[in-house]
Amino acid sequence: MINDEIRFTEILEDVKFSARSNGGFIKEEDVKEAFDELDLSGEQFSMVFDYLRKNNIGIGEPLSEDEYINKSEQNILKEYDRELSKLETITDSEKDAYAIGAMAGDENAKKQLLLYYLPKVTEISRLYSTQGVPVEDLIGEGNLALAEGLNMLDALEKPEEIEGMLIKLVMDAMEELISETMGVQRADSKLADRVNEVADAARELAKEYGRKVTADELSKERGISLKKIKEAIKLSANNIEDIDFKDEDS
Repeated sequence: MINDEIRFTEILEDVKFSARSNGGFIKEEDVKEAFDELDLSGEQFSMVFDYLRKNNIGIGEPLSEDEYINKSEQNILKEYDRELSKLETITDSEKDAYAIGAMAGDENAKKQLLLYYLPKVTEISRLYSTQGVPVEDLIGEGNLALAEGLNMLDALEKPEEIEGMLIKLVMDAMEELISETMGVQRADSKLADRVNEVADAARELAKEYGRKVTADELSKERGISLKKIKEAIKLSANNIEDIDFKDEDS
């Protein structure tokens, strides 16, 4: 059972990556084929499709931007598109020639490939929008990953491998930024919860006493460790109004 759960998660991530690499959508039959070894029920597939849609992935066709990108970020993306449209464009055959040169370390070839792939970074950012990170930050992180990736091309064997590698680096960078941001938000939320717990307890006890309470009183009466109370006081910058800070080593 545990192995099935691990495999389910691995396949789901592969499906998500495949869909995003394909422009933000995947065919229903391709999803079912990917999970074929696990023999999922219809209800389980419905959950998979719901999960994909929540991650801005369409089933059968890309989602409309109006379905998942707010107007403000749509305007930002349009501005990026306008600026990128001013860049010099190269043909696919020129791109192939530059790819070979970039693998050999040619700096001009790398620059041309950078210009070629910058619009793709913006395109990919659309797929990661509304996930807690501003789209301009996603683009910035993707552009950095792209630039770094162009200095790693000598590790590849064939020019055909370049696009896949660069796209993956950009996607990984955006996913990592989202993960880090969510981690910080969760940490901030925990800190806020800690302060609120102490503040609520202090408020209740202050009502009973008819005055502000000391940290020692709060600890004894509510069973909250003195260390936890003092940490909350420090996190709040001494702004828990029902605690008397006089003579407290906060």
